[in-house]
Amino acid sequence: MKTNVEQCVTSPEPLPQYNQILLAVDSSDHSNRAVEDGIELAKLSTARITAAHVYAAQMHDLRFRQMEGGLPEQFRAEQELERQRDVHDDLITRGLSIISDSYLDHVDRACKKADLRYERRALEGKNYRQMAQETNSGNYDLLVLGALGLGAVADSRVGTVCERVVRRSNIDTLVIKSPGQAISQGPIVVAIDGSARSYGGLLTGLALARDWEVPLHVVSAFDPYYHYVAFNRIAGVLSEQASKVFRFEEQEQLHEEIIDSGLAKIYAGHLQVASDIAADYEIPIETALLDGKPHDAITRYLKENNPSLLIIGKLGIHADDELDIGGNAENLLRNADCAVLLSQREFQPQMERIAAVTVSWTNEALQRLQRAPSFVQNMARMAILRYAQERGHTVITESIVEQATASLMPARA
Repeated sequence: MKTNVEQCVTSPEPLPQYNQILLAVDSSDHSNRAVEDGIELAKLSTARITAAHVYAAQMHDLRFRQMEGGLPEQFRAEQELERQRDVHDDLITRGLSIISDSYLDHVDRACKKADLRYERRALEGKNYRQMAQETNSGNYDLLVLGALGLGAVADSRVGTVCERVVRRSNIDTLVIKSPGQAISQGPIVVAIDGSARSYGGLLTGLALARDWEVPLHVVSAFDPYYHYVAFNRIAGVLSEQASKVFRFEEQEQLHEEIIDSGLAKIYAGHLQVASDIAADYEIPIETALLDGKPHDAITRYLKENNPSLLIIGKLGIHADDELDIGGNAENLLRNADCAVLLSQREFQPQMERIAAVTVSWTNEALQRLQRAPSFVQNMARMAILRYAQERGHTVITESIVEQATASLMPARA
């Protein structure tokens, strides 16, 4: 009889697709590339495309009123001023509407050529606010927008509208960084850290690599150097007495001998899980374990491999409820030269699969488990694994077995 893990390997669930894609358009170079890439994505699943443009007629009206005091004398007579107001209001309202329609017409023609369903949204108001509200309306599963718009200046990396919308977006968000590079040309890089969002991004990367027939690289980065800097700083400020209380030398040795190698094992384990998932779908991947500050190590990897797309979880393994974007995601959004897909999809690999490469048991813990009746050992093992993983343990000791058992059966097993 096949186990659940074996059944998953032989018949994995279908890889995810995008069905409702929102394009933010303004006819800039980055926006035009976003339209092309959005259509390429939509063609993979015959998704519906909605293009949105935000114009600010009310803001122009306000600015005109604020500037009336600077008009030449001949335009400041009351009758003439009222006429100027009417003319300006009409021109701005109709003019901005015409401009919006022209932007949306461009996407309409492209969608018709690709035989895709298309809808249009002309929105009035503050650009980032209106786009964020539309994004989070519940009608879309992917937002595509350019990193820069028509107001871009030299050396800009990410515009304020893009950054504000990205922070507020509750769905997968693809940010176009290079107008001259199609995301479908590959290779694709996925960065994983063990979080559900990073594994969700992996599934997206697998789907795109399969459909576009491009190489897929999966990387995981950890920082073994931070504590060296920290300990050197601490050594300079601790008194002799404080060093004894802190047990400074023992702490430093602990980090060098245990924690660094433990971190490497954890992140190598993430890559092994990714390889196992890719094997389920018979999709080849190339993995790399990177060392250094994660966003910096990944940026260096991107420069060396020149991918067309980076996929990373918008929030990482250490995120809390107050965060809108993770630190590594934020830095990579700015520093990556390729397009960046910030993943909000979540996928949690099977516990057995994660445990196989990240969790070990002491002999005492195994002996304690084996005292349970054979017919409940597998269920108890899964419960103990879940208990340990929820609390961040990678080595299961006898005390953890006892604590997990007590939490399930207060009378003790």
